[in-house]
Amino acid sequence: MSMQGFLRADGRKGIRNYVAVAYLVECAHHVAREITYPYRDRAHVIGFPGCFPNEYAQKMMERLCTHPNVGAVLLVSLGCESFNRHKLEQVVRDSGRDVETLVIQRVGGTRSAIAKGLAFVEQALKTLQDTTTVEMELSDLVVGTVCGGSDGTSGISGNPAAGRAFDRLVQSGAACIFEETGELIGCEDIMAARAATPELGVELRRSVEKAARYYAELGYGSFASGNADGGLSTIEEKSMGAYAKSGASPISGLIKPGDIPPKGGLYLMDVVPDGPVRFGFPNISDNAEIVEMMASGAHMTLFVTGRGSVVGSALSPVIKIAANPDMYERLQEDMDVNAGRIITGEADIGEVGDEIFNLVAKVAAGQPTKSEALGHAEFILTYKSFEPIGPSCLPV
Repeated sequence: MSMQGFLRADGRKGIRNYVAVAYLVECAHHVAREITYPYRDRAHVIGFPGCFPNEYAQKMMERLCTHPNVGAVLLVSLGCESFNRHKLEQVVRDSGRDVETLVIQRVGGTRSAIAKGLAFVEQALKTLQDTTTVEMELSDLVVGTVCGGSDGTSGISGNPAAGRAFDRLVQSGAACIFEETGELIGCEDIMAARAATPELGVELRRSVEKAARYYAELGYGSFASGNADGGLSTIEEKSMGAYAKSGASPISGLIKPGDIPPKGGLYLMDVVPDGPVRFGFPNISDNAEIVEMMASGAHMTLFVTGRGSVVGSALSPVIKIAANPDMYERLQEDMDVNAGRIITGEADIGEVGDEIFNLVAKVAAGQPTKSEALGHAEFILTYKSFEPIGPSCLPV
């Protein structure tokens, strides 16, 4: 299938061409939302709610505002928050994108800010119509995967099918990211055996051990009542199912949120903060994980769900994979792939994996996902803290 991408100054190619309207504190969220509302299919709201500065949030916003699916950026500031808006604006400008900062306290308040923001978005959308497009290959893609609302069927249908799609994408030269080390507890040894080098294997083990310590100190694991209601019994059982979505390819590296894979291959993202527990649960919703993979360049995300999550995402398409046939029948208007056919015997894991792989190519070529067509554009960004990765994390 022929794919055309939107060429960015850094050489990356986008599969969408959005205007990002980014609020820099919760006090500016309403204004940002009102600015995007008339153009919400082409302009998306992202942002950071906190008033206290945070290096992680700064890095996330810099990466998101220069994501390949973003063509122009409007920053919306209240004016007295601690977020470094000047640095963010410069990073966006240096990336070759149109950018403007709107300071609500300086322009007259809510109505005045909305009017000025609407004018910027309208002009930006006109300008983006002339964005250069170029041929795009699967090897240009970065694809993430998450699972949420997992149940007893996720690990035997949707997740392994997503893993098969990952294997084909890796073979095609794409970079693929799987994550949530807190849901890989018990899988560290088999995961380390797939590492490209022994040193990387050590780092993979350490990341899961860190997650286990973090959750133990927190006093609450990555296992919800909905998981139990859906037939899962332990975090280890949930972890084995979640691990299946990584496929069988060698693991090329370990990254943290905002680290962009240097080339094609399979990468584990360590999403559990470094250091002591300071900011609570590592990711308070599935969208927090999607945002972190977007910050690492993910063009789209495969989302496997057993109980039935309906979320999409700002900036980056989400392909929803239903793990069981009953849920698919109830929520098929939100689901892109029915992996429940594996359970009913209508298809095998390889066939559904091929379906997912082919859908990735179609979505990259411009076909909207169900969540995109329904207007889903969820986004969340919270406080975290990370140390940089070491050289053994990206050995090849």
